Amino acid sequence: MSWSEKGRQLKQRLKRIDWYLSLGLLFLLSVLATFAWGGIKLHELLNDADALPIEAVAIKGERKFTTDEEIQTALQSLMQSSFFNADIVDVQHALEDLPWVYKVSVRREWPAKFKVTLQEQQAVAHWNEEAWLNIHGEVFDALAQAELIDLPKLSGPDDMAEAVLTSFIQLDELLTINGFKLASLRLSPRHAWQAELANGIKIELGREDKMTRIQRFINAYPTLVNSDKTVAKVDLRYDTGFAVGWDETNKRTENK
Repeated sequence: MSWSEKGRQLKQRLKRIDWYLSLGLLFLLSVLATFAWGGIKLHELLNDADALPIEAVAIKGERKFTTDEEIQTALQSLMQSSFFNADIVDVQHALEDLPWVYKVSVRREWPAKFKVTLQEQQAVAHWNEEAWLNIHGEVFDALAQAELIDLPKLSGPDDMAEAVLTSFIQLDELLTINGFKLASLRLSPRHAWQAELANGIKIELGREDKMTRIQRFINAYPTLVNSDKTVAKVDLRYDTGFAVGWDETNKRTENK
């Protein structure tokens, strides 16, 4: 076979290869276009609230102060979304922004339902007159509730809220087993403790040894009530004694 014949055959093979390559490339492009078109349509479907609407939202958890109206308002944006494109984190945050809500978990349930588990704040005390403390010693703001009016009144710097609650529990436990009830506890900006009993007696505890000092008050109280005067205030900021403020005379007597 001559060189010219070999050259013609090689050119024919190269043309066939180019043809096969073009067909293959065209097929690949058509497949990619089909996938792209399908992806666009799927995205449109998943984000179409009319095509895949959220049919129900189930709310679980005990509620006392969080109303259905508040929840419905918080979920307005959710109900305008489709089942798939609704942002669970946004829903969770919207509900946790409600005043009496502490924690929320949200999950999808096929085919068109959301399950919301809601945990309300458990208030254990008033805080600085306008806010509340929950069981974790965290400050939160919410409207007053009549049934919580008798909760103890605590106050102090916000960053000391947990410490104030812990001290209240310790002092109240000691007082309760001795027949008293602690109504309020305050930590001043200078970190001095001031307490008030349910019977109206105010107690100055100072900065240190508040448990020892409250025990000193408990031990001395039987002597104080034997007086014909009413105790208004007891100052325990002494190493070994205390001072008493009497209701009727406003005089203070030293007891050492």
